[in-house]
Amino acid sequence: MRLRRLNRWQTEGLREDMADLYAESCATRPGWEQRGRKDFLRRLTRDTWRPGFAMLTAQAPSLVGYASGFPLARDGSWWSGFRGPLPEDVEQLTASGRVFAISGIVVRPSERNHGLADRLQELLLADHPAHLATTLVDRTHRAACAGFRSRGWHDIGLLYRPPGPTVLRALVLPLGERTTEEPGDRAHRARIQ
Repeated sequence: MRLRRLNRWQTEGLREDMADLYAESCATRPGWEQRGRKDFLRRLTRDTWRPGFAMLTAQAPSLVGYASGFPLARDGSWWSGFRGPLPEDVEQLTASGRVFAISGIVVRPSERNHGLADRLQELLLADHPAHLATTLVDRTHRAACAGFRSRGWHDIGLLYRPPGPTVLRALVLPLGERTTEEPGDRAHRARIQ
């Protein structure tokens, strides 16, 4: 299996393959694939133009998984629609530019349970000096929420995003500092409580 970092133009060249994999991997009910694929392509286009956008793919030899993300804007717009008070430490880390958003991790169903999602997450986050990672997951996607939680993510609340009645779970993962003794590894000291 080959892991590869892509720039926004290389990502553009694989967008149809990524959309197909997304629809195959995330379909939850009959007829969802077309709408889900269209929403995915819209989000991918928006995300590729965010400052600091990063994409990592796994190919064996065809596309079997990918992870993407970007540093959060310091203005806190990512948290728009958050219900209740945002945890103070999350707010402070966002304002300091130390939060990286994972906009997606998708792995072909036949490749799940082999640690690929963990590896993609680890490598994507290794290139960014964040103290906290975040992601938003549709609360009806129980398998996706469970997958993130199994990798150490914590639920901090719900966000409501228009259009429609989309309710998302806000998940965070505290990140440690890199240690000089073990380059490339993350120490597991939490930055937030």
